[in-house]
Amino acid sequence: MAEETIFSKIIRGEIPADIRYQDDLVTAFRDISPQAPTHLLIIPNVLIPTVNDVEESHELALGRLFTVARKLAAEEGIAEDGYRLIMNCNQHGGQEVFHIHMHLLGGEPIGPLRAK
Repeated sequence: MAEETIFSKIIRGEIPADIRYQDDLVTAFRDISPQAPTHLLIIPNVLIPTVNDVEESHELALGRLFTVARKLAAEEGIAEDGYRLIMNCNQHGGQEVFHIHMHLLGGEPIGPLRAK
């Protein structure tokens, strides 16, 4: 079984966070180190360490990530101008917390992704 993460504690309300949305499948909250004027994290409430660990049983929760992202983008006033959704996988992909999560970034122009 995967190890619990800080996100698990946020989901249960054991660690304070600026929760923007929560239901039985997902939780969304503001990132504590924002990389854009709007930077939210949307996470499944079940612990899935990486995208490599996704199973068919996770499809409903993972689909909800996208519908919640759309809802929050509208509420944050960034839907019309546009936003970026990012999911990182493992160390080389830039993943820092091993509980998959979607970053919702917007509120200013975000340049193209560039390889180093």
